[in-house]
Amino acid sequence: MNLATDTVPLINDELDVLAEAVPLAGLDIIELGCGAAGLARKLLLRHTDSRVTGLEIDSRQHAKNLAAPQAGLHFMAGVAQAIPFADASFDLVLMLKSLHHVPTASLAQALAEAARVLRPGGHLYVSEPVYAGAFNDLIRLFNDECLVRAAAQAAVDAALLTGRWQQVAERHFQTPATFTDFADFEQRLMRPTFADHRIDDAMRAAVRTAFEPHLGTGGAYFDRPMHVRLLRRT
Repeated sequence: MNLATDTVPLINDELDVLAEAVPLAGLDIIELGCGAAGLARKLLLRHTDSRVTGLEIDSRQHAKNLAAPQAGLHFMAGVAQAIPFADASFDLVLMLKSLHHVPTASLAQALAEAARVLRPGGHLYVSEPVYAGAFNDLIRLFNDECLVRAAAQAAVDAALLTGRWQQVAERHFQTPATFTDFADFEQRLMRPTFADHRIDDAMRAAVRTAFEPHLGTGGAYFDRPMHVRLLRRT
């Protein structure tokens, strides 16, 4: 299926984009850098015959995941560049806003690992935030990801040259990001458990000043541009 489009639609639930790209019933799936595994949890409610393993490096998030079990969902601690599974264990690998968090020197290894654990014909779904837009302008005040996001896309380009992969689809869209107030934004984006952005009082004040014009009676709303690339394991 060709998901390329000249428009940039607003997609409320990225699971709909994934379901358009890959039939999801009865699959063995691994999500690398799963965070709270929100999409995986919704996927398993729709496809109870699939199985998802969430791999997470952050020990605090991993503990939260283990404390919230769900049928078909299994969690393991680990990193994308050393996936603790045998060759050809999965039908689908998910990387949802996680590839750019892999250390730049390990990006090629992470994509090689994804190829290793996929069965022939399996898919790698890479969804990355685009370095553009009002939401990005706000985040880059305390966490400028220009270089790491570019490195992630370059690593996918390089992986395609290895002969392990064929890119079968690509899509650009926007997804909503909502926050009840600045405290909500600060907790979720400025002080995540997996990173220390070294937020001091001056930085916090500057970000709050930039955030407040986006705040309305229902909270703050942003359209976040995303870029999906779907690769098939050859």
